Amino acid sequence: MILVNGFSNATVSALDRGLTLGDGLFTTLHLKKQTPVLWSYHTQRIANGCEKLKLPVPDFDSLYEQCCELAAAVADDNVCGKIIVTRGCGGRGYSPLGCDQSTTIVSAHAYPAHYHDWQSTGVALGVADQRLGWQPMLAGLKTLNRLEQVLLKEELDTRGLAEAVVLDWQGNVVEVVTANLFWRKGEQIFTPDLQRAGVCGVMRAFAMQQLSNWQMAAQLVTSGLNSLLNADEVWVTNALMGIVPVTGINDVKYEDHRIVRRLQSALAALA
Repeated sequence: MILVNGFSNATVSALDRGLTLGDGLFTTLHLKKQTPVLWSYHTQRIANGCEKLKLPVPDFDSLYEQCCELAAAVADDNVCGKIIVTRGCGGRGYSPLGCDQSTTIVSAHAYPAHYHDWQSTGVALGVADQRLGWQPMLAGLKTLNRLEQVLLKEELDTRGLAEAVVLDWQGNVVEVVTANLFWRKGEQIFTPDLQRAGVCGVMRAFAMQQLSNWQMAAQLVTSGLNSLLNADEVWVTNALMGIVPVTGINDVKYEDHRIVRRLQSALAALA
């Protein structure tokens, strides 16, 4: 089921800039027992993205109600939700002048069942061959332009990998294809600085807040693959998979998941 601007029988124009130019943003969320998990983090993310892209901020109360309505229609305790905000329709060119009405699209889908297994037993990573470019104007945002991730996901499919570490064009660790990345060395915790590339995920923000509350603040770093390979613990996060331990990267194995389990407990208590 899909709602366009709040209506189930509405359609999206072929001239919508989200389609023609990728002019918009989105967030993917976990609906647990028909309730959005980390809702305040999602609204903050959308609001920040709208400010940077100069889009009207949508009515979050209405979006919340729409998410709950769609989750009820799916009738499952765990549902994947998605909120898209586009600039709407306007002139043929790049200029946003004349785009007076944004478009919101809210949808609900089956939850990826394998994420439950990942949360429990972990996931092994490869290292992607393709690399991300730098775009400081858009870094951190989850815009509708995801072609890099489409190509990276195709690489995963071709190579038979569940997930893979993605580097930027200079060889610095950025994220994995569909999630953010953390690692621990001794008592220090690190996550990539995403000022040039990557997506600042909602679950990343939650994990960073929890770590800060525990006086274990994650350091934002720009570093190569060796930092990961020499780590004592590695984990990945996104709004749907939650917080997942990494069991290995190529031939390197990780068996200590103490921080992951603590973060998982904090998330479970919140949800």
